[in-house]
Amino acid sequence: MPETIGSGVAFLDYDGDGDQDLFFVNFNYWPGHEGRERPRHALYANDGSGHFRDVTVQSGMDFSDYGMGVAVGDYDGDGRQDLYLTSLGRNRLLHNEGGRFRETTDHAGVAGGDNEWSTSAAFLDYDRDGDLDLFVANYVKWSRKDDLEIDFRLTGLGRAYGAPNHFIGTHNRLYRNEGDGRFTDVSRIAGIQVIDEANEKPVGKGLGVSPVDYDRDGWVDLIVANDTVRNFLYHNRGDGSFEEIGTLEGIAYDRDGKATGAMGIDSAYFRNSSDLGIGIGNFANEMTSLFVTAEGRPPFADESALVGLGPDTRLALTFGLLFFDADLDGRLDLLQVNGHLEHEINKVQPSQHYAQPAQLFWNCGEECSNLFHLVEASGDLSKPMVARGAAYADIDADGDLDLVVTQNGSEARLFRNDQQSGNHWLRLKLISNTDQNLDAIGARIELTAAGVTQHRVVMPTRSFMSQVEMVVTFGLGRVDSVDRLTIIWP
Repeated sequence: MPETIGSGVAFLDYDGDGDQDLFFVNFNYWPGHEGRERPRHALYANDGSGHFRDVTVQSGMDFSDYGMGVAVGDYDGDGRQDLYLTSLGRNRLLHNEGGRFRETTDHAGVAGGDNEWSTSAAFLDYDRDGDLDLFVANYVKWSRKDDLEIDFRLTGLGRAYGAPNHFIGTHNRLYRNEGDGRFTDVSRIAGIQVIDEANEKPVGKGLGVSPVDYDRDGWVDLIVANDTVRNFLYHNRGDGSFEEIGTLEGIAYDRDGKATGAMGIDSAYFRNSSDLGIGIGNFANEMTSLFVTAEGRPPFADESALVGLGPDTRLALTFGLLFFDADLDGRLDLLQVNGHLEHEINKVQPSQHYAQPAQLFWNCGEECSNLFHLVEASGDLSKPMVARGAAYADIDADGDLDLVVTQNGSEARLFRNDQQSGNHWLRLKLISNTDQNLDAIGARIELTAAGVTQHRVVMPTRSFMSQVEMVVTFGLGRVDSVDRLTIIWP
């Protein structure tokens, strides 16, 4: 089962030259099935024009894991972006020492459990003490022995990958940064562990996480996309603890009151209003979820069908999901990347395919009957992939956002955005004047131009086990000036 899930990808500026470099998470061979070449993670340096050079060995990243996801953040405030890698088994914290990484996992105390299966992770300042804490989503309690004993099968295919409802859930982890390079596991006392009262077992089967201050009280909250069980909304109480209120706030289940096979997740103010949207990619035959607040206040309602996402997303099996302004018109579009788990799924479900095209939904604006429209001619994005992670960055300094997508069992794909709209844009890289969180993760930015206010949040953790660039992009359309720019620092 684990070999079907990964892996993630990250844009980061590992060498501090201002360009967006690329880090790919890789999986490994199972014991007894080794190939001639050892799988490894990979780091590529950007020369500033969108061309990359493999620096894996010289950067100290030449090692293997049963890799899943990645988080980017400067956890010690030295001005260099560090990496946290999640895996099936021990996770790794890698300290950036100026272009070369050194593992500091044990000293920091963030390895997790040897038998845990960690997926998405995020650096965030949940207690507002200035430094970056760490949240880690865990999936299910899994072992090769349990998987073989379940012996999951699909009619017509024989042995197949087991569904998550055959496995027990697990607890997520929250680590508080102590400011000296070490972290304390506060998962239990902070209210992160969610127990099913009926059987006293963990509920969570986390695959994606979105750190966002959904109620704008100044304290960052956490929304977790869970696979086949209810989604979590950890409300930050502001006293170092959280309360899980996903059901109360309307984000736990889809519009039919059902838990979905939730995976990728992103949050954005896609209407250029105070309404926050939470997009979640789901399993095949489940439409994408789009939970939206009303007049800027919770609870959320699932508006996927109302805004035009419903029918076009129902068949797809979606992993990565992102809001970004593809054409720089000032409205956030939606990308979802898709791919099935089973190689031969088409033999038993003719409507399904292993490789599936990505889907780009253009934001038409509130004057349209359907806010989101599927872009039929999306270039190379329409070529089928077995997609998993996805992230965006401007790799070639032309102002628009390019994309990277990882595939399961195949090469990653890098998509250059060649839109020729002629629209104007503004890009901002925030640098905090504090001695911690120099990248200003969690900062909110409001830009007003021609009477329209756009909202952005500096948050690299988006999509599925992946990280986007920390530079923030505003599309301005035909407008060539900004009336007001407001930054709410974390």
